[in-house]
Amino acid sequence: MRDLQVKPGDALIVVDVQRDFLPGGSLAVPRGDEVVSVLNEYLRCFVSQGLPVIATRDWHPADHCSFRERGGDWPPHCVAGTKGAEFAPELLLPPSVTVIDKANFSDQEAYSGFAGTDLARRLRQAGVTRLFIGGLATDYCVLNTVADALDEGFSVVLLVDAVRAVDVQPNDGERAVARMSALGARVAGLEEVQP
Repeated sequence: MRDLQVKPGDALIVVDVQRDFLPGGSLAVPRGDEVVSVLNEYLRCFVSQGLPVIATRDWHPADHCSFRERGGDWPPHCVAGTKGAEFAPELLLPPSVTVIDKANFSDQEAYSGFAGTDLARRLRQAGVTRLFIGGLATDYCVLNTVADALDEGFSVVLLVDAVRAVDVQPNDGERAVARMSALGARVAGLEEVQP
């Protein structure tokens, strides 16, 4: 498993760890707060080696198409500039973090951090070839970010101990992990990744 240890050419992507997706938020992911302390361990690992850290966030306009009143699936959440759109206060993002805003146009949904953003270009410019991805939620934004990363030609390690699922249908999260693995993502936890 030594090939899973963090090294130059790697980057960490923290997906949508925002207040509205945590307990008490408008679109809370069950046990979503549990990812924060685990992600902080990954963050320490990447920051200590001077490796890139990217944090994606939903940054919706107030009339976003994903909201129920617009015919979407979800209650209003992560409206740009609101408290609900803020990153989890306990999340130890470094000053050097690259923040990627997504789904920030009223008529476009974007579950993936690559959808409608320049993330792939930024990663290539930084010489990144492998991505370690965790965050919220397993069965939506994590799944889509992992799938797009693989489509873009990056190797992907899914940080299975740092994701939680919405589970609109029972076991959606488990199915999402299986799908990411089938697409080519490696699945690992902290003990395999830390050098």
